[in-house]
Amino acid sequence: MLKRIAAKVAIGLALGVIAATPAAAQPVLGPYAAACRGNDGAVLVTVDGFKQRTGNLRVQLYRADNSFLERGRWLQRIDLPVTRAGAMRICVPVPQPGSYAIAVRHDMDSSGSSGWNDGGGFSRNPRLSLTNLRPSARSVAINVGNTTLPVNVVLNYRFGLSIRPVRG
Repeated sequence: MLKRIAAKVAIGLALGVIAATPAAAQPVLGPYAAACRGNDGAVLVTVDGFKQRTGNLRVQLYRADNSFLERGRWLQRIDLPVTRAGAMRICVPVPQPGSYAIAVRHDMDSSGSSGWNDGGGFSRNPRLSLTNLRPSARSVAINVGNTTLPVNVVLNYRFGLSIRPVRG
C-alpha cells in the first residue's frame, strides 16, 4: 500500500516538474531562430498565456515611431502554428540597433483575420481595453542593440466587456 502511494506521489511530482518547465527550456521557433544565437541584434519573444492551443501565432516587428501598427509597415512578420503546450519562443532579427515594438496576435481559428475571440499582446505588456486596443509606440518601445533582447508577451483576450490575460 505504501509503495503504491509513494509511486503515485513520485509520478505527481514528476508531472509537476514537467508542467513547471521554464520557457527557457522551450525551443526557439521560426525561420530566424539562429539569429538569436549571434550578435547581430534580435528580439527573443516569449509568448505565453494562451486561452486555447489552436490556430496560428503572428509576431510582427515595427519601428517604435508613427508607423507602429500601420498596415503593411511591419519590418518582420513571422507566422507559426500554435504549439501544443508551453510558452512559444520566437526569434525576430532587427535590421539595425534601435527602438522597436513587438505586436503579437493569436488567430485562434486560423481565419487569417482578427476576430473577437482572438488574443493579442505587445512588448512591455501594456494594459488593454475595448477602448484602447492599440497602445502608443512609446508605451511598447524596446531598445535593441547588437545582442539578443529577451521580451515576454502575455496574451490578452476578450472576456465580456474587458480585455485581459487568461490568468488575471
